[in-house]
Amino acid sequence: MKVAVGQMDPQICDMEKNLDRVKSILEESEKTDVDVLVLPELCNSGYVFKDIGEATDSAESIPEGAFSRELLEWSSSGRLVVAGICERTKEDLYNSAAVFRDGEHIITYRKIHLFLDEANWFKAGQDEPPVIEYRGYRFGVMICFDWIFPEISRVLALKGAQAILHPANLVLPYCQDAMITRSIENRVFTATANRIGTERGVKFSGLSQITDIKGNRLCKMSNGEVGVSSVTIDPKLADNKLITARNDIFADRRPGLYTLITQDD
Repeated sequence: MKVAVGQMDPQICDMEKNLDRVKSILEESEKTDVDVLVLPELCNSGYVFKDIGEATDSAESIPEGAFSRELLEWSSSGRLVVAGICERTKEDLYNSAAVFRDGEHIITYRKIHLFLDEANWFKAGQDEPPVIEYRGYRFGVMICFDWIFPEISRVLALKGAQAILHPANLVLPYCQDAMITRSIENRVFTATANRIGTERGVKFSGLSQITDIKGNRLCKMSNGEVGVSSVTIDPKLADNKLITARNDIFADRRPGLYTLITQDD
């Protein structure tokens, strides 16, 4: 199973240029026989909106929008792609990750944990992050700032995810390292597709990566690189939750002693 992260430099509110850049990544991925591709957060729109009007004008409906149609077409030859999309519904805007598989729109996950000014434009998602199947394997989906909440990765792992697909627009300096921990504590693969560039004074860190179940980086892009990085993985390795011969990370859990985690403020 060849999994890839695509790294790009979206331009704020320039959907045509952003679509062209995504097409280039899709073409590169096709040439290298990628099975699963992760694209960055909000790759259709850019990130640093100055007002709600910009966010609205940059959004599209899923799966009817131009980006969605392109991703549907790319996936139609038996592939899976997850892309961060600025989504417009009849009622609200969402920071979303759309999942396309085998020429179909499978599900849209709407970001639960909004970062900084995102709350000015987007409504927070209300649904648990999904796990979807592809070729007999299981892939979880989360978006960017979800990484700082370990509960998200754990929920995905408990739902059976063998790999976590993670569109991102990272600005904080330590997410990529934290994803190593998410891999170790859940014994899952992770694929973080980040963006690069500086947008209205906000600098994005790049360094897109894929990690294995022991926290090893299988591939890592630079902070200025545009393109695709891929690696072949065996997702079934994530079904083994043994840390030692006597310690299973799920069997050893004591959920009854963790109830404080699930209590609302």
